[in-house]
Order: sequence, then C-alpha cells, then structure tokens
Amino acid sequence: MGKLAERLKQLPQGTQIYRLRDLPKLLVESSQVDRLHTLLLDFDFIEAKVSTLKPQSLIEDYDLAFTPDLSTSGEEVNRKVNNLRLIQGALRLSAHILEQDKTQLAGQLLGRLLSYEAPEIEAMLEQAKQWKGVPWFRPLTPSLTQPSERLLRTLSGHTGGVNAVAVFPDGQQAVSASDDSTLKLWNLDTGEVVHTLSGHTKPVLSVALLPDESQAVSASDDGTLKLWNLNTGKELLTLSGHADGVMAVAVLPEKRQAVSTSKDGTLKLWNLNSGELLRTLSGHNPEYGVMAVAALPNGQQVVSGANDCTLKLWELDSGTALRTLSGHNRGVATVALLPDGQRAVSGAGDGILKLWELNRGTALQTISAHIAGVRAVAVLPDGKRAISASWDNTIKVWDLDSGAEEFTLSDNAQGVRTVAVLPDGKRVISPSDDGTLKLWNIDNSKGSYSPLLHTNKVKAVAVLPKKRQAISASWDNTLKLWDLDSGAEIRTLWGHTNGVCAVVVLPDERRAVSASDDFTLKLWNLDNGLVLRTLSGHVSGVTGVAALPDGQQALSASIDGTLKLWNLNSSKLLRTITGHASPVMAVAVLPDGRQAVSASWDGTLTLWSLSSGKPLRTFSGHDGPVFTVALIPKRRQAISASADKTLKLWDLNTGKTWRTLSGHTNFINAVAVMPDGRCAVSASADNSLKLWNLESGQIIASFTGDSPIEACAVASDGVTIVAGELPGRVHFLRLEGV
Repeated sequence: MGKLAERLKQLPQGTQIYRLRDLPKLLVESSQVDRLHTLLLDFDFIEAKVSTLKPQSLIEDYDLAFTPDLSTSGEEVNRKVNNLRLIQGALRLSAHILEQDKTQLAGQLLGRLLSYEAPEIEAMLEQAKQWKGVPWFRPLTPSLTQPSERLLRTLSGHTGGVNAVAVFPDGQQAVSASDDSTLKLWNLDTGEVVHTLSGHTKPVLSVALLPDESQAVSASDDGTLKLWNLNTGKELLTLSGHADGVMAVAVLPEKRQAVSTSKDGTLKLWNLNSGELLRTLSGHNPEYGVMAVAALPNGQQVVSGANDCTLKLWELDSGTALRTLSGHNRGVATVALLPDGQRAVSGAGDGILKLWELNRGTALQTISAHIAGVRAVAVLPDGKRAISASWDNTIKVWDLDSGAEEFTLSDNAQGVRTVAVLPDGKRVISPSDDGTLKLWNIDNSKGSYSPLLHTNKVKAVAVLPKKRQAISASWDNTLKLWDLDSGAEIRTLWGHTNGVCAVVVLPDERRAVSASDDFTLKLWNLDNGLVLRTLSGHVSGVTGVAALPDGQQALSASIDGTLKLWNLNSSKLLRTITGHASPVMAVAVLPDGRQAVSASWDGTLTLWSLSSGKPLRTFSGHDGPVFTVALIPKRRQAISASADKTLKLWDLNTGKTWRTLSGHTNFINAVAVMPDGRCAVSASADNSLKLWNLESGQIIASFTGDSPIEACAVASDGVTIVAGELPGRVHFLRLEGV
C-alpha cells in the first residue's frame, strides 16, 4: 500500500471522505502533479476512493492529472499520462458496474488492463491481485472491453429496453425513451441521470428535442405524445388522436409543431403550444404502420417510412404526398436526412440502406448493409457517412458516396435499437434491449483490441480437469480448445454446419461430444481436432448432451422434444425418450448412469429411467423455460436455471423444491456446481456470473461482463472458472478469498 493511501485509510471516516475528495485538487493547486500521478497509480488509493465515493469522482481526478508537471521530462510525463488515461478509461467502462457493486473493482481493472505492458500499470494490477476485501472473481486474461477500444461508457438506469435517444446540440446531455414507460435525461460526461420523466402507460418509442433544448416531445405505444419540461422533468401537455401506438415523432425546426407516425397508418401534425391536432396525413397502406419520420430543414415537408415498404415525401400545408419512394422489399424502419435536406437515407427489414434524392424520388445508392433487418440509421455531420444499427447485433459505419463499409462495431453492440450521432461527429450513442445506452468513439484513429473471440456467442464450455484445458462451443459453428491456465487457444474444431449448442468431455479427456443446431452430434478426437463420428437422428436442433459414466454412451436433448441415447462406438441410436411437450433444453446424467434429468422449455424438469425410457418424476415450479440443469451427486439433488431469473434446488427423491435462489435480474443461461457440492456458479443474461452458497442461498461473489454470459464451467480445483459471453468472448477466472 502506498504511504499516502495508507495514511488516508487511518483517518476518521468524515475526515477520510474529505481528504479523498479534495486531495487530488489540492496536489494540483500546490504544483505537486507528480505526486498526484503516483497517487492515481496506487490501487489502494483507487480502491479507497471508489469504496467511499462515487466512481465518477475518481474518474474526474484523472482529468486533473493531465496537467503537465514542468519539473519532469516531457517523455516521462507523456508515458505517465498515457498510463493514467488507460486506467481512467477502464474505470469509465466499469463505472456503471461499480455503482452497483464496488467489490468488483479489482476484477474490472484486471479484466480491462492485463494486456498493457507498462510497468506502472503492471505494478498497480499486482496490488489489485492482492486485494482481500471479499471473495471475488479474478480475471486471468484480458477478457473485458479494453480502454483502447471504441466503447467509452455504458449508461445504466432504465429497467426496460431503450428505443430512442435524442442528443443535445452541445453533446453533453441526451434524452432516452424506454420500454419501461419512462424517459431519462442523462449527463453524458458523468453518465448520471438528471431527471426521470414518468407519465406514459406503455413503452415510449420515440423522442425529439425542441429547438430551445428546454423541452422534448415523446411518442408512446399508449397512443399519445407528451410534451415535457426538461429543466423540471414535468409533463406540460398530452396529445391524443392516434388510433394506435405512436411509433415516431419529429419536430419542425422553425415552428412549435411536431409530426408523429403511428401503427394506425397515418401521420399527424400537432401544435405544441395548444396540443391541437392540425392535420392528418393519409396515404400509406392503412394496414401497415408508419414507422419513421424526419423533418426537412424548410419546415414545410417531412419524409416518412412505413411497413408497406415505401417512403413518402409530404407537403405539410396541404397534407398531400408529393412523392412515393419505392425500392425496399421489407418494411422501412428508419429514415434520416443528410445536412443538405435534399437527400435521405432509409433502412429496412431487408437489411438494405438506400440513399435517396428526395425531389426526384430516385435511389442514388443501394447498400447491402446487414444480414438482418436495419433497426436505425443516422447521418454524420459531414453528410458523407452514415451509421446503421441492425438486428444482427452490429453497428456499421458507411461511406455514402461509394457504399463501402468503413468498420463494424460488433462487440458489445447486442440488441441495438437505434443510434444517434453526437455533434462532434466522433461519438455515437446506441440504446439497446438490455436497458442501457452505450457511448462509442467512431473516430477512425481509434484502435481496437480483440481478446479471445469466437465470432458468435459462446453457448457452452466444459473443462478437461487432468489436462488443465477447456473447450468452448459457439454459434460460429466451431469448438475451441484452450489452455486453462494461460487462456491460449490450442486448436479450433471444424465440422458442424450450424451453431454448436452444447459440449461434454468424455472421461478419457481425449474425446468430446458436441450438440448442434444442425440436428447432429459429433464425437471429436481432441488430440487432433478431427471428427470421429457424426450422430444423426434428431429432427431439430440438438440443445444438450451428457455422457454416461462409462464414456461409451451419450444422451442428447433436442428442440424436437425428445432425448436420445447413443452408443458412441457404433453411432447406433439405442433409445428415443419422449414425454416432454416442448423443446428439451438440457440434460444431465446421474453418476450411476441409470437415470437422467432433463430441463424443458415448458418450465419443468423430468427424472428418467434410462433402462426403460420412462419418466420417474416431474419437477414443477419455475415460471418460465428451464435452460439448464446440473447435479449435486452427494445430495441427490439437482439445480436448475430458468428464464424466470431464478435457480431452484430440487430433491430428486421427493420432487420437491429445496431452495429458490434469487438475485439475477435477467434470464439465467447456465449453472455449474463446485466439486464439493456446497456452492454453484450461475451465468446470466444480466451480464453477470454469481457464486452461490447453496446452504444459505446467499450470493458470495459476482463478476460482471460487458454483455450476456451464456455459459460457465468449474475446474476440479474448485477455484478456476471458465465462462462464455454473447459476443464470443471466453473468460478465464480464478476465485479469490474463498
């Protein structure tokens, strides 16, 4: 521990808070910038300040440290400042996590900074490794988003998906609209919520700022628009008139007027002073909703996009459609104007972007942009580039003249619903399905780091305990074999033609069986990565697989609602087990090899006799699909993970629930039991891993990734954890303090 940090911790609490808050500023004011640099490289000071004050307070200290210290050489200052910027960036990326759980500080810093070979950072991380405050997950590899990547900050606060965002002209604030029926006013510099605007009764789908920036108008699925005072967070007006949900709203630049679009197939023009409906614009196919609208700078025209696959250019004074723009073959979801007001870019469910010349109604450019529908598009201030967000979980930047893709943001871009460009043209903000907004740097000079990636979600992981290796299964159609201690990739296993959903290692640790959405299972030689056998018989995707203790047989689970018992030596199907009325998501075999437990989409589990194929017992209690099941052999218990956000412990002899574990805030995708049977690790769509005490039902430790965690496994040492994340990352972690 640094001497200064040690002295601070010895102060009375009130004095400690004061000193922690003000010391960095005092050091700058007394021309002791070099001492401030040293302080901000001391993990003990960093931990003391985060545990006592808000993370943002510490983040702002680093801004003070970028003042040059004239007593030190320029090269040394530049080196220190660069290291301090990296630490600040790591803290900014972790701020929304640390606000909720300050005990994750050491894990977050290690996961984001382990790749940097700088003596000061390495020394700080060595301090972090020694932290013993509570049990925690220590990353062994740099598997979290790095501060040198494009992601700058995550804003967390909504409890539902975020549908829209409007950015203030100064780039310092933004307003978001959410499925949780609220809007939030954000300070983008600090990530803090300034106001929460409540009043809608259904999801808020769109929001637009008025020119004076003190007011905003929102559109909701409740069929209304609302005018808000952003200074007070109070509602000023409610505008009613649509016969269905209001999908989008645009404000006319020079007027106190707004235009809305609706599922009812119309657009409406409103007076924002009185709330009066001025005009209804009809012309799109009334059976299809109008999804998007943008106002031209002249204040006399708007362009709309609808699910009837067309765009229309409207004259507001007459309410007539001047022109219909056709070319998309799926519904138009989004439209954005170029700065000249003469051209627009549209995005549709066909994955296509089109650049239009509005006066002539002709397409100037057609870009095959995404492999799934386009959800949103925005134009950069230079008018030369556009940025699109898609259902394929990517954000892409395009050159509009050539139609060429400049780069893709795929990591941490899951469930992006819309995108907005900040006035500097270097940053964008993207709201997403998980209730967060992400702030990105899209400057071309920004670098990127890609740690341990599959190219699609990691659906399963398993450990080879004797070899100290791990294997991951991914929707990129591959499996990868890893060194458990270093996280180095050993080899990639190719052979499946669709996503790999599950994998089990056989007792000899030389073979593994994988289950795939291509309807097959494959038996692999792990020494050379070759396929030994392919097992075919399911008529839908295979979601789970478990090996029998003899290593000669395997049991598979499938979307087709069956389980199948296989002879691995001959590829022979020994038995088909039926009984579930819904897809079977996972299966686990008891140590005696005579019984198995399956988990189903119907919310139940079933205990089966493998000799007869008959059900012995059904376990009911979850309120949603059960995604996975693991066994606690010493107790003859099972633990299940569900979409209802809980885990349940079951007594296999009685079929009764022994305990329900609550603490995750989203689907639980996976669970793994520790070798001693006293604890378990769960992986969730809330981005977290949690370590549970099964006796008490209490959470012992948490680790939060940057996106949903899909899979987890525990090594035989009881402290090494492997986890798979949605973008394709594999985490290698060690439990400390347990």
